[in-house]
Amino acid sequence: MAKKDVNEMSFLDHLEELRWHLIRIVIAIVVVGTIAFLSSRFIFDEIIFAPLEMTFPTYDFLCKCANFINVDTTFCGDKIPLILQNRTMAGQFSADIWTAILGGFIISFPYVIFELWKFISPAMHAKERKHSRGFIIISSFLFFLGVLFGYYIICPLSINFLANYSISTKVDNQIDISSYIGLVRASVLASGLIFELPIIIYFLTKVGLVTPEFLKKYRKYALVIVLILSAIITPPDIASQIIVAIPILVLYQVSIYISKLVIKGQRKKAKAHV
Repeated sequence: MAKKDVNEMSFLDHLEELRWHLIRIVIAIVVVGTIAFLSSRFIFDEIIFAPLEMTFPTYDFLCKCANFINVDTTFCGDKIPLILQNRTMAGQFSADIWTAILGGFIISFPYVIFELWKFISPAMHAKERKHSRGFIIISSFLFFLGVLFGYYIICPLSINFLANYSISTKVDNQIDISSYIGLVRASVLASGLIFELPIIIYFLTKVGLVTPEFLKKYRKYALVIVLILSAIITPPDIASQIIVAIPILVLYQVSIYISKLVIKGQRKKAKAHV
């Protein structure tokens, strides 16, 4: 059966088309997630639990920096003062399943973007569709960059701070596994999605919801929001908040530049049709 032209498709046809794209996305995530589930021992021991070891690259780097400027820091300790434990019967199995699903989503993210692009691209001009490969590569790069930022920056900073924070020597940090893995998952996924800001601004500018002037006008409010966001996803110390806030502010500035390019391109097209 021949595929209908996008202009001839009804609302229900669009929903049907979207349904099949979503089904293929789910299948991809399940397949990759199954592979991740079968490799769970490696994923947990070598990746998820790695920030619990003081040999983690982030701790090693920050320890060397602290020694260079001659200041005391918890990044140079022997071990993280934290004991993981499981308090529910299905706790470890549940952690394994959800981690596999998240791993499936992260690894198959380029395919997820590809399927979403296939859904929206028929409504775009031929020249815009030519840039699909670049769009998929850039959006995937930004997402993976955000994931790495969350894993190597936000996770170790949060874990080290919260594990060493104590209200009394009478209290030991015996953390439930769901709490620890939840922190890792949230940090990684949130960072990955935040780094998609330039892509989001690109599409918002394309549909006329955002302009460079709007982004510049509300930049000071965006700065406040960024600082609040960094305070939420990081420990409440100034250094960690600055480390997280800087790349987000850079992304915001890049988004303004991208918005300018989109507006410039739209004005050129408008003049060409005059």
